[in-house]
Parts: sequence; C-alpha cells; structure tokens
Amino acid sequence: MGHALCACSRGTVVIDNKRYLFIQKLGEGGFSYVDLVEGLHDGHFYALKRILCHEQQDREDAQREADMHRLFYQPNILRLVAYCLKERGSKHEAWLLLPFFKRGTLWTEIERLKDKGNFLTEDQILRLLLGICRGLEAIHAKGYAHRDLKPTNILLGDEGQPVLMDLGSMNQACIHVEGSRQALALQDWAAQRCTISYRAPELFSVQSHCVIDERTDVWSLGCVLYAMMFGEGPYDMVFQKGDSVALAVQNQLSIPQSPRHSSALRQLLASMMTVDPQQRPHIPLLLSQLEALQPSAPGQHTTQI
Repeated sequence: MGHALCACSRGTVVIDNKRYLFIQKLGEGGFSYVDLVEGLHDGHFYALKRILCHEQQDREDAQREADMHRLFYQPNILRLVAYCLKERGSKHEAWLLLPFFKRGTLWTEIERLKDKGNFLTEDQILRLLLGICRGLEAIHAKGYAHRDLKPTNILLGDEGQPVLMDLGSMNQACIHVEGSRQALALQDWAAQRCTISYRAPELFSVQSHCVIDERTDVWSLGCVLYAMMFGEGPYDMVFQKGDSVALAVQNQLSIPQSPRHSSALRQLLASMMTVDPQQRPHIPLLLSQLEALQPSAPGQHTTQI
C-alpha cells in the first residue's frame, strides 16, 4: 500500500513478536485506518491496515480478507506479511500488515500525469494491463472474483509493476441466483462493496434467475483501461454530476477518438465494456490478445512508468 513519506509522532506496536515503529497515518476509510510503520528488525517500511470490528461478523470479514491474501503467491497480488486480532477494551481491531509501496496507486500516477497535461503511453498501458490481467487470472483460477477493481486498488511497484490490493470484496466467482430474494441480497451487497462507477451492469439490477460470474471484473478492468487512456473512468463524471450510473452502464460505451491509441487497444476496451456479460471475454482470452500486443522486450527501446 502506498503514500508519500514524512516523519510523525512515534509509538511502537508488536505483531508476531516483532516490533514496528509508527511513522505516520496514510489514510482512513469508514471502519479502517492505514498507518505507515517501520520494522525495527529489518528497517523496512510496511502498511498496517487496522480494521475496527464492532461485532462478530466484522471479525469474520477481516479474517476472510486475510485468508484471501494468503491464497496467492503471485507478484501482481498484494501479499500479507502478518495478521492478528487485537483487543481494545470491549472492541476488537483486526491488523493486516502489508508491504508498503512508496509510488502509491495507479490513480496517483494517472492524476500526476493529468496535472501536467499528460497521459500514460500505449506501451505503458499495455504493460500495466498485462500485469493486472495476470493478477486477475490467478484470482479467477482459484474460483474467486475481485469485485472491486479500480485504479485506487492497484498499487505500483518500484519498476512500475501493478499489484492488486483490497481483497475485502472478493467472493466466489460464479454465483447462481435462484429467486428474487437472493437477487436483491446480491444487489444490496454489490451496492455496499463494489464501487459504483466501476460496477458491472449486471450488479445494478440482478435478475431473479441468472448466473453472475467473474466477468464483472472484466467490466471493471475496462473502466480501469479507460481511465489509463483518458485520465478518468468512463462513469466518474456521471457519478460526480449526480446522474444515474445504473442507467448509463446499460448503453454501449462511446469511446473517444484519440491519435494516442491504436485501433487494437480501442477494440480491446470495447470488448471489455460489453454490456451483456455473456458476450464479454474471459481473462485468458484477453491475456492472449494482450501478449500479442506487447511492446518491445526489455533490452530494446522502452519507456518505463
């Protein structure tokens, strides 16, 4: 997890019999906080995610997030360094110790470039997309879907490699919906756990008898690709203006023309943004198309991110 560094107030915490020095707060969400800490045993920086657990279900959700991390040993998925549950009086906090990425997220990079009037090059986009797809491939291969893929949930390593984070919304890839009650429950879950402007159309209005599969991630990946190409997600402005994203995603996306992008990249984006999930490609097909589009190999002329 990433952010800029600065020195702040001091304090130490102990996780798995190792001491970590508090450096600064990195961010906070509704029920979680992320702190930058330094391992006193190795001098490395880590991100400590602290989840406030008000009830048993919160503890189970936090444990499940940790379990999801432990499923994968893949360079494009954030690894878990350590996990523990801490008692704070009558309350509990779940602590996830994660690697720290000083470059921050993909969104940080998109914003940084946009502030200068620039965009990621197509070569950079293709390399990033390949890494993101490999991370998703590993998740889908184990029968899960990420369900909350977006530029703020993709970290950038020192060499610019993408690393998927925030596995708290992951669930089984293939969900057989049988009845209106189950459909409504899934729709409500998606409204809470899947970011609205990156949420697949089939999750806005779940049919009473249908199959929701991992291709919700392919739609979100298309939104991420759009953001890399144009500096913002395709439905970010719809949401910011207060218009209906649920309505907007039911129509085929209009992709702006730009001399920066090849027709092959535009076609790739259009396939990901197919409204009908049954017509949307699976990750292995996208990977084979992406590998064919990859720019020159290392050693030849390349532009690093």
